[in-house]
Amino acid sequence: MSSVVEAGTGRGVSALAAARPARPGALSSTLTFAWRAVQKVRRDPTQILEALGVPIMFTLVFGFLFGGALAGSTSSYMQFYIPGIVVFTGIMISMRIGAVVNLDNSREVTDRFRALAIWRPAAIVGTLLGNNVLYVVGCAVAVAVGLAVGFRPDGGVLGVLATILITLVFVFSFSWVYVVFGLALKSPTAALSACQAIVFPVSFVSNFFVPQETLPGWLQAVVGLNPFALTITAARGLAHGTATAGEVGAALAGCAALVAVFAPLSMFLYRRRA
Repeated sequence: MSSVVEAGTGRGVSALAAARPARPGALSSTLTFAWRAVQKVRRDPTQILEALGVPIMFTLVFGFLFGGALAGSTSSYMQFYIPGIVVFTGIMISMRIGAVVNLDNSREVTDRFRALAIWRPAAIVGTLLGNNVLYVVGCAVAVAVGLAVGFRPDGGVLGVLATILITLVFVFSFSWVYVVFGLALKSPTAALSACQAIVFPVSFVSNFFVPQETLPGWLQAVVGLNPFALTITAARGLAHGTATAGEVGAALAGCAALVAVFAPLSMFLYRRRA
C-alpha cells in the first residue's frame, strides 16, 4: 500500500514540476515593467501636460529672450538652440523618475518584485524604458514648436529622427542618476528636489545657450567633459547634417560612462533594501 502511495505522490510531484511555468527572461520581464510604466503615464495627465509645456515654455521664453542678443536674430539663434532644447526637454521631463522610483521603493509592491524569480534590474530598466513615451512626446513638441518659429534642420527628417534617437539614449543614461537619488533619499519630494538641483548646473555649464568656443578656456574644458554638452553637440550636427563620427562617438561614450557609474550604484541601493 505504501509503495502505491509513494508512487502516486511521485507522479503528483512530477506533474507539478512539469506544469510549473518557465522563469521569464530578462527581456520579457523588462517589457512587462515597461508596460506598467506606460499605464501609469496614461493615468496621470499631469505628466502629459509637462511633456507638452516644457518645450513650449523654454523655446518661446529663452529662444526669443536670448536670440537677438546672441545671434543677431531669433531665426538664426533657433538653428543653434532647438537641437539643444530637444535634449534639455528630455532630462527635464525625466526628473520625475527619481520620485517615481522612491515612491515604488517605499511600497510593499517593490518587496514583492524583489521576491519574484525575474531578472533583478527589470523593474528599474522597465520603468526607464516605459517613460520613453513621455520623452518622445516632449521631443516631438520641441521640434514642432521650433519649426513654427523658424527652425529649419538641414539634415531633413532623418536628421531630426537621429536627433531624437540620440536624445533618448542620453535620457536613459542620465536617468540612472535620478534613480540613485530616488533610492537613496527618504521621500519623493526630497528625490525630486535633488534631481532638480543636479539638472540646472548640468544644463547651464554647457553649450546649451551659447557656443562652447565663446566660453573661458577653463570652462570649455569642463563643458567638454559634460555628457549633456556632448549630446547637444552631436544633436546639432545630426539635425543639420554635419555630425562627425567623433561627435556622435563622444556623446555615446558619455552615455556609456553614466550607465557604467550609476547603474551599478542604483542596483546596489536597490538590493540593499531587500
